Amino acid sequence: MSRPRAHIAMVGIPNIGHVMPSLAVIAELVARGHRVTYANDPAVADLITGTGAELVPCPTTLPFADNNWPDDPIAAMGLFLDDAVQALPQLRAVYDRDPADLYLYDIGAYAARALAESQGRPLMQLSPTFVGWEGYEEQVAVHLRQLPGADAYRARFAHWLAECGATTTEVDVFSGPPARALALITRAMQPYADKVDTGRMTFVGPCFDVQAAADGWTRPADARDVLLISLGSAFTRQPEFYRQCLAAYGDLPGWHVVLQIGRHTDPGELGAIPSNVEVHSWVPQRAVLAQADAFVTHAGMGGCGEGILAGVPMIAVPQAADQFMNADRLVELGVARRIDTADATPDALRAALEELVGDPEVAARSARLRADAQAEGGTSRAADLIEAMLD
Repeated sequence: MSRPRAHIAMVGIPNIGHVMPSLAVIAELVARGHRVTYANDPAVADLITGTGAELVPCPTTLPFADNNWPDDPIAAMGLFLDDAVQALPQLRAVYDRDPADLYLYDIGAYAARALAESQGRPLMQLSPTFVGWEGYEEQVAVHLRQLPGADAYRARFAHWLAECGATTTEVDVFSGPPARALALITRAMQPYADKVDTGRMTFVGPCFDVQAAADGWTRPADARDVLLISLGSAFTRQPEFYRQCLAAYGDLPGWHVVLQIGRHTDPGELGAIPSNVEVHSWVPQRAVLAQADAFVTHAGMGGCGEGILAGVPMIAVPQAADQFMNADRLVELGVARRIDTADATPDALRAALEELVGDPEVAARSARLRADAQAEGGTSRAADLIEAMLD
């Protein structure tokens, strides 16, 4: 290692879509000889310790276990604030006696920024999804501030900031990126990418363990084409959708289908499974995608990044949150079709697949996007930029 060993602390939330994007970066920092501590809920301990980082248990109040998030956006934002308020004393109990040289934190882990600012330590945000842009306030944030309960939420946030030791006490500034941030997504997926402040934010592309793409799944020798169907880890209780997929792609000549249904769906609910379909509660998604020819995805940002890096066309079936914007962006990029769940009939699903894989321009665009994402640097560039913060 060319620089002294440092203590780098990562603070996150246990939602899998927020944990997975940075794991390869954490592992790389450990491999470079740094001591990395990672504060998060014990529910994701195995993921964290698997990188070589030291787990700092920090139980959360977020409803990640049952995914029971409120539909009201202000109520959802309030849950993150509640979690920050209760997490900060837990973090201080550890890091006030063992401060980090640099703090990294997920966009939902507000307490980490308050801790770093109170200690006068450098910090960097790691965003697993798209970031704000010039005009975001007028296009998005202003509408949130007009919702019922927004004034009370902002007042409560401001009161906490005034008392928690943070030096940034303006709510909108504090909840945005600090002076330095990394977006762990490809720039192609960013809305209004030309209006993002690149003096503060750097797009490094999806950060994955390269070896993981080669291990964990073997393509059947007789498969002409492979289709992966996955709604990720959170919004997977969709037995009717899976049945529609089986009707669309079951026994489709030449196609082998890998269907991931999550832990909330009983395979018995799917009915008869066609001979060309394998059903799992979980699959090594990158390993399958590395050998796949198409991808039916919920368009979570992690799945979008994996699909782009695999260079495969996608059928986007968004379920919640940013997935609708992500799905539309994939369509704009010319590598996907969007089909909402209610419209996901066998005919629509099958037609979308046939149109995508039969279009040479889709294949060419997918290849260009893959090359562009790889050129952004991924894991090694992210680690380089983090180390530069230690100078």
